[in-house]
Amino acid sequence: MGSYAQGIDALNQSISELKDINVSFEFFPPKNEAMEETLWKSVQRLAPLKPSFMSVTYGANSGERDRTHDVVKRIQTETGITAAPHLTCIDATADELKQIAKDYWDNGIRRIVALRGDMPEGMTEPVSYAADLVELLKGVADFDISVAAYPETHPDAPNAQFDLLNLKRKAEAGANQAITQFFFDIEVFLRFRDRAAAAGIDIQLVPGILPVTNYNTLLRFAGFTNVHVPNWLHRMYEGLDDGDQTTRNLLGASIAMDMVKVLAKEGVRDFHFYTLNRSELTYAICHILGVRPE
Repeated sequence: MGSYAQGIDALNQSISELKDINVSFEFFPPKNEAMEETLWKSVQRLAPLKPSFMSVTYGANSGERDRTHDVVKRIQTETGITAAPHLTCIDATADELKQIAKDYWDNGIRRIVALRGDMPEGMTEPVSYAADLVELLKGVADFDISVAAYPETHPDAPNAQFDLLNLKRKAEAGANQAITQFFFDIEVFLRFRDRAAAAGIDIQLVPGILPVTNYNTLLRFAGFTNVHVPNWLHRMYEGLDDGDQTTRNLLGASIAMDMVKVLAKEGVRDFHFYTLNRSELTYAICHILGVRPE
């Protein structure tokens, strides 16, 4: 009984240390009615947690861009939560981007996640970078702009120093915040934060947290995003029955919570969750971390 009580006390102490934690959530636009229903159930479930903002990803084709616009406007109108569309510059002209930005501003959207975007097949050198997009957006209106950061280096970057200098250019162009690619090695993030500070990058670095709901999907994501999956994480999923989703969810929640707790002790207070349009695991993690409806 004593050890159990000590364990509860330790858990409560650990949670009490997580004061002033701020969260934000990322979604992607739905492609069919079933996915749309899942998305809005997740938005409605997570909105009472009062996140700093909810972001919506942005596809390369015009149909998905329109869906992003619609989702963003609906989130902000129906929930009152700040909505932040992703916007990419690789597949649009400057005039098109200015018009999109003006439309967002006129509809009360004040935050944008500015990205270069995936290069089309055959293109070896982008004609514009995210820093150019940040500068363009600031020329339209005084948006709060988040950009991407890569603790383990962007897959297209020739080296880590090039990647870091690119982040510095985005900050100097007017970005307010950088959201990192997901990661699992906390030391990688902390070293990246130190390198960014040494390079004179003074914008906020927000860790991107991916709650693992599907191990195979994680491996696929990690493969094309240049994210290292540590051996300890591989071992956690060894021997699990493919149909044992309950245990997999518990593992995913445990990994994410441990990461947030350690990072919080290192002074991090803002976390961005990649929800994959599912609310269950993210909501449970936030609840345990003390982020709850008011």
